[in-house]
Amino acid sequence: MSHTTLQKKKLVARISRLKGQMEAVERALEAERPCGEILQLLASIRGALTGLTGEVLDDHLREHVLNAADDAARAEAVEEISEVLRTYMR
Repeated sequence: MSHTTLQKKKLVARISRLKGQMEAVERALEAERPCGEILQLLASIRGALTGLTGEVLDDHLREHVLNAADDAARAEAVEEISEVLRTYMR
């Protein structure tokens, strides 16, 4: 069973909160709220997304790198992380 399956309820709850935060930005824009307020909302979303990414990444490292079945599986997991990090750093 995948680590994301085991953590599914918690991860989906975090996604629901992110959706709510995005909707708050949309409402703020529609209401023509001050840009400082919108920037604060966006910063909160970025922090929440970074936290979610970190949690999934940490679980991936523990499950697929530390507890890999063999060297080939470990190498594949490291390559997945490397690819994600390259995308994330752009």
